[in-house]
Amino acid sequence: MKSSSARPPETPIAATDEPDSLVDVVCVLAFNASDPSGAGGLTGDIAAISAVGGHPLAVVTGAYARDTTQIFEHFAFDSDAVAEQARAALEDMPVQAIKVGFAGSPENLATIAEIAADYAELPVIAYMPDLSWWRDDLIDQYLDAFAELLLPQTSVLVGSHSLLARWLLPDWSASHPPSPRELALAAEEHGVPYLLVTGVPLPEQHIDNVLTSAQSVLASVRFERIEATFIGAGDTLSATLTALVATGCDLGEALAEALTYLDGALECGIRPGMGQVLPDRMFWAQPDDDEADESATPDPLDPSGFEMPPHDTQH
Repeated sequence: MKSSSARPPETPIAATDEPDSLVDVVCVLAFNASDPSGAGGLTGDIAAISAVGGHPLAVVTGAYARDTTQIFEHFAFDSDAVAEQARAALEDMPVQAIKVGFAGSPENLATIAEIAADYAELPVIAYMPDLSWWRDDLIDQYLDAFAELLLPQTSVLVGSHSLLARWLLPDWSASHPPSPRELALAAEEHGVPYLLVTGVPLPEQHIDNVLTSAQSVLASVRFERIEATFIGAGDTLSATLTALVATGCDLGEALAEALTYLDGALECGIRPGMGQVLPDRMFWAQPDDDEADESATPDPLDPSGFEMPPHDTQH
């Protein structure tokens, strides 16, 4: 005999039901190589985009074999694999911006350029990393394909002053290095409206970071040079800039915030291995010194102050 107080079975939650707390999220599509050291690459993109509130849609273009000292090798993915990853994400989630790091091959650049053309309303921030570890013939093929296929789709090109000068103005013969605006004039010939030139050397141990078009310099932010050798700064800056642009920030405002974030990440840099220093992309989550001192001595009434006994259960 069933009890009259028995409760009815709970109604199952349908797969389409959504919590009331769901909020819109800014999605950033990032193309880059997997970096097992965490120095840069897709690992750095994911951390940086997440740190500033974006949701990274990470498309693997290949994989580095590297540590915190150097890159030993790179293994490019097949272009079909890159396309399948990106289009699956794009068809499921609304993307607000695209970040392009190291694509690994001219074929992958062609695939990314085709996707960017299909989503022409999305801003594309492209970062050109240092390729000096690669074979010269592969570098030339990659740079030529990048200029021909991807630069016409690029909204903002990011790179170091020395690298952009060698790439965009290889026949430069003046006695002075090309200015950021002169580099922007060269980039405009490939269809790039904005150029972010990093690491422009200045006197008295300072460096400049300049956002410019062919018409005028839009922003210039100077920082004091940090006495350490970093890797991963360029990926961090370009990924952060992309995420902030995706939120709807004005380009100048996004740059100012991205550089402030990068400065904090470098100032709190970490050396997890035996090589160079990496940006701490989660530096903002670390407690202040005062907070750390207060948390060093737990409250005796706080259960978190008690140590857990060792796990020594006998079976």
